[in-house]
Amino acid sequence: MPQKESVWSYPRPPRVEESSRTIRVVLGGQVIAETTGAERVLETSHPPVYYIPLEDVRPGVLTESDRSSFCEFKGAARYYTVRSGDRVEENAAWSYRHPSPGFESIANHVAFYPGRMDECSVNGEVARPQAGEFYGGWITQDIEGPFKGEPATSGW
Repeated sequence: MPQKESVWSYPRPPRVEESSRTIRVVLGGQVIAETTGAERVLETSHPPVYYIPLEDVRPGVLTESDRSSFCEFKGAARYYTVRSGDRVEENAAWSYRHPSPGFESIANHVAFYPGRMDECSVNGEVARPQAGEFYGGWITQDIEGPFKGEPATSGW
């Protein structure tokens, strides 16, 4: 059995690393993104967040919304409404157009909230979403917590 990654061994500030795993996102019964060229962001107490190159997202599924947020590490984020099939999910994806130094590799990439999609998978394994409305981590069997966002973790 492969060794599990503990989110408590991930760094703070977060680290970005390339991933060659097959990352797939399904919404409205259709594959809207698939890549083996994702970047993953690793941060203490959080499951990985996968950032997919925009060229690997099906054209026309993302519409920029008015929502924005700011991460002390990555910078200003913009959000997207995601549309596919009969599904419309507002503010269900985000990106950093001009990320802060150290995070340049996630420019021209987009991340999806796995709990807002039909399915998000890593190498064919369906990921569980990180708990909490704001968090976008993907939990797979090779990642162990406890994870920020679960009950009683708001003070972390």
